[in-house]
Amino acid sequence: MERRTFLRAAVAGGGSMAFGFTLWSEAVAYPAKTGPSPYGSLQSADANGIQLPQGFTSRVIARSTRTVPGTSYVWHGAPDGGACYADGTGWIYVSNAELGSAAGGASAIRFNSSGDVTGAYRILSGTNRNCAGGATPWKTWLSCEEVDRGYVYETDPYGVNPAVRQAAMGRFNHEAAACDPDRKVIYLTEDESDGCFYRFVPTTWGDLSRGTLQVLKEVGGALSWVNVPDPAGSSTRTRRQVSGAKVFNGGEGAYYRNGTCFFTTKGDNRVWAYNAVANTIAIAYDDNLTGNPPLTGVDNLTGATVGDLYVAEDGGNMEICVITPNDVVAPFLRITNQSSSEICGVAFNPAGNRLYFSSQRGTSGSSSGGITYEVTGPFRTSL
Repeated sequence: MERRTFLRAAVAGGGSMAFGFTLWSEAVAYPAKTGPSPYGSLQSADANGIQLPQGFTSRVIARSTRTVPGTSYVWHGAPDGGACYADGTGWIYVSNAELGSAAGGASAIRFNSSGDVTGAYRILSGTNRNCAGGATPWKTWLSCEEVDRGYVYETDPYGVNPAVRQAAMGRFNHEAAACDPDRKVIYLTEDESDGCFYRFVPTTWGDLSRGTLQVLKEVGGALSWVNVPDPAGSSTRTRRQVSGAKVFNGGEGAYYRNGTCFFTTKGDNRVWAYNAVANTIAIAYDDNLTGNPPLTGVDNLTGATVGDLYVAEDGGNMEICVITPNDVVAPFLRITNQSSSEICGVAFNPAGNRLYFSSQRGTSGSSSGGITYEVTGPFRTSL
C-alpha cells in the first residue's frame, strides 16, 4: 500500500508522518500533481536553444572535448552528476564523466564572485562510468561508478587532495549519494531494475574509510535497516544478500533535506520520499498518478532553499521540472533540438541564484558532444 491510500491512512492514524519538503504535517497532497509553474510559462528558445521562464537567461559554460573558455583545461565527455561548493567569495562546480574503460572521473570549474570562470581542472581519473554522486558536509565530492561492483570515490573539489576509493561503502552499481548529517549516514541508490536503497553508517562521521553498509528492508509494510553481510558483493551481489530487501526499479538521483531523502527511480518514473525521522517511505511523484505528466525519464535532482525540488529528465522532452512544497509539478526549462541526450548534474551555486546542469550528449547525441550550462534569474526565495 504505497500510494495515496497509504498516505491518507498515515495522516488519519495520528499525523506521525511528515509530508512535503519542509516536514509540514498538514501537507497531505503527495504524490505531486500537474499544475502551473511558480515561474510562469516557458518562453521561446533563446540563442542556446533553451526555453526558460520570463526573466531567466542561460549561458554555455563548457563543451566536451573543448577547452573551457578562460582556461587551458579540456572539458570531459559525457558530463553527468554535479554539485557546487563555496570557494571564498566565489564557488566551484564539480561534474562527473560517465565514460567507460577507465576514461571516467570528475572535473571542476572555479568561478569568482561575479560568476566569471577563473580555472578548471581534473579531480578524479581512471575510473568507470562516473554517473551521479553527492556532496558531503565536509566539502568533498562522492563520485559513484555505475558499473557492476562499482566503487564510491571521495574527491576534493578544490583540487588539493588526491581522490580516495572508499571500499567500505560497498561495491554495486552505484548511482547517487545523499548525506544525512542529522543521523550521520549516507543514503545510496542503485541503478538496477531490482536495485535497493542503502545507507552507509560511518564509524566516525566525516571518515568514510570504515563503517557499516545497510539495506532498506520491508516486511508487512514495516521498514528496517539491515546490515549487508558482504558489502564487497564478492559472490552474491549486495541487493540479493538480505531477504525482504525493498526493491526499487532503477535508482537514480538522491537529495536530502530536513529529515527526508528524495530519490528517483527511472524504471517506474517515480520520485520517492524517505522520511528518516519516522522511518517511512512515500511516493512524491509518479507519472501514472497525474494527468498530462510533465516529468518523464526522472534522473538527477536537487533542491532550493525555499523547498522546491528540481528534477532533470533522461530523455522525455529534455526538461528540468520543478516540484513545489505544495506538491505541484511543472516544467522549469526545456532544451530544444537535443532529443538524443539527457539532462544531468543539476546544482545551485551557494547563493542559490545560478543553476548549473549538463546536456550529456548535446546536439550530436554522442559523449563528445556534452554541453554544460548555467541559468541565472529570479529564483524564488519565499513561497
